[in-house]
Amino acid sequence: MLTIHADSTGWALAVEGAWIAEAGPLEKLVADRPRARVRQWPGILTPGLVNPHGTELLEETYHPDPREADELGTEPLTGDALAALAMNDARWGASARRGVQRMLANGTVAAACEELRNRAVRDAVRRSGLGVVGRLGRPGGVPSLDPYASGLPVEFAQPRERGSAARFAVFDVPDEAALAARGVATCVATVVEGRLVYRRR
Repeated sequence: MLTIHADSTGWALAVEGAWIAEAGPLEKLVADRPRARVRQWPGILTPGLVNPHGTELLEETYHPDPREADELGTEPLTGDALAALAMNDARWGASARRGVQRMLANGTVAAACEELRNRAVRDAVRRSGLGVVGRLGRPGGVPSLDPYASGLPVEFAQPRERGSAARFAVFDVPDEAALAARGVATCVATVVEGRLVYRRR
């Protein structure tokens, strides 16, 4: 099904399957595709964020299940707290799925990863549709699900244009300066492989 995603500035993307069929002003896209479903979002449509610490957050961090909150809390676990857990492939896969979902809720559409060694983590990432890119070339920073909290310059994915993968995010802010000031809590929608994988309630 053809879907047009539009932001409050009037910019829109026509999505067909996993690909961008066209990018441009909403009025033009609707005129060219009158039968398309139209989703209008508040704020700005962006290419989505790239998290610079994918390996650390998915293969060196445990994301607790909400049912474990009383015992483990709700924040990601690393170091000694991670070492104290009895980790196996099933637990790593479940952790990676939760970590990816939290990334998607922050408007992240890709993560910078060295080769993912854990098969369960690799499978979870592949099934989610989260993009994987090489290291961004700026080592350091603090691994965080929020790219703005990493201490590194924030990277966006490649601009979305006709023929590119349908992978983008919408933030309820007027521009990128406001996004930098207000952060990823303003994410209202994330799309990967043409699928709406996060929508703020």
